[in-house]
Amino acid sequence: MNDLRHTLYEIITREKEYLYAFGEDIFLHPELGYREHRTHAKVQEALLRIGVTDMATWGLTGIKAWLPGCRSSLFPRIAILGEMDAVVSPSHPQADPLTGAAHACGHHAGLTAMLGAGLALSKALPQLAGNICLIAVPAEEYVEIDYRRSLLASGQIRYLGGKQQLISEGCFDDVDMAMMVHALSDAPSPEICVSSTAGGFIGKSVRFIGREAHAGGAPHLGINALNAAMAAIMCIHALRETFRDEDHVRIHPIITKGGDMVNTVPADVRMESYVRAASLDALADANAKVNRAIRGAAYALGAAAETEDLPGYLPLEESETLSRVFSDNASLLFPEASLHRNRPFCGSTDMGDLSYLMPVIQPTVSGFAGALHSKEFRVTDPRMAYLAPAVLMAATAADLLTDGGHAAADILKGFPPRTKEQHGFLWRSFLSPGSLPEEEKALQDMSRAGQRTDNEPRK
Repeated sequence: MNDLRHTLYEIITREKEYLYAFGEDIFLHPELGYREHRTHAKVQEALLRIGVTDMATWGLTGIKAWLPGCRSSLFPRIAILGEMDAVVSPSHPQADPLTGAAHACGHHAGLTAMLGAGLALSKALPQLAGNICLIAVPAEEYVEIDYRRSLLASGQIRYLGGKQQLISEGCFDDVDMAMMVHALSDAPSPEICVSSTAGGFIGKSVRFIGREAHAGGAPHLGINALNAAMAAIMCIHALRETFRDEDHVRIHPIITKGGDMVNTVPADVRMESYVRAASLDALADANAKVNRAIRGAAYALGAAAETEDLPGYLPLEESETLSRVFSDNASLLFPEASLHRNRPFCGSTDMGDLSYLMPVIQPTVSGFAGALHSKEFRVTDPRMAYLAPAVLMAATAADLLTDGGHAAADILKGFPPRTKEQHGFLWRSFLSPGSLPEEEKALQDMSRAGQRTDNEPRK
């Protein structure tokens, strides 16, 4: 096994210039989710270069490719993932001038690591008892909500998040476990983090409906929807002391439309927010409280509130055993990097949805400067950013699939089997209006009744 690790390391190191060039090319041509057409073509071209021909398109722009070898379900099937999309960061030096897209989250490096791992493993498959596929995943960043809603309305997607979409399409039906690596930014020296946690979230879009009137001449005839939105934000602030520290609840609303004209009482105001939490129970509790605050604030101002909850991402729960295999390889192959465990991941990821279905890991590896999603984000150590994740994922997959694949099989024995149908039902139960407590239904009815009354002519 030590010889195989060394072989994988050497293969990836020999290809470093190609991998660096691939990563930098993706970095310089950022594309937003479900629009990654150039990236799709480049990944396809790279896969053909390493001899992969069994590939198909998933999720509009994603790619799933099986390395040459056995596809039998009798052996463990491992997916190595990379994310294709960029984030909106218009002030980034390499941002697309038209879309504001920039690879300020390191997805270009993770995609390169996926390719590097596949390149090495494709040469080692005769020594492995299992199946390996590479999946380039679209749309991890939860952006361009209106555009994605148009894709939902036209039936092109079922979910706003890429991994969720691939789950619903059946892309992971023949996969047993999955791994990917994410960027770790602003580390002063080489670092690798394993067994991290990330909260889940529900996406929220709110429309506050008031009544127009002349803001200077007759504001008393209007119903100020902006005041209702501001009151809702203050009510949300007042809820913060009701959340337990260990639940890591985060709520961060923004006003995306404050009105139509400065001299007209705002009657159509839009707000977006996430409600994040560390567990499903905490997420459901926090979301119910936020919805109640929104409806109550609207009712207090005589306005109405239309709230749409959208599937965000489930909390991430990484496999401890799989993390241990990865960390053992990290200690052996990159001893200069400090190893950290159980450090919370700063945001949310649709890898959490995949962790509901199968054992997964998403370690973070350094090699970058600048905060995630900021204009300063960039690669500073190509060896750590591009090569180390590729080597470690390849070595981890090899560990799992040697000796008849027993290590992978043992991990799977302890994981409860779940299906994409159960995943879809879980999200529907979260977002179903029928799941509202009775007192919230009563408040919603009161808000609607108050809006109808306030719109009637005054006598």
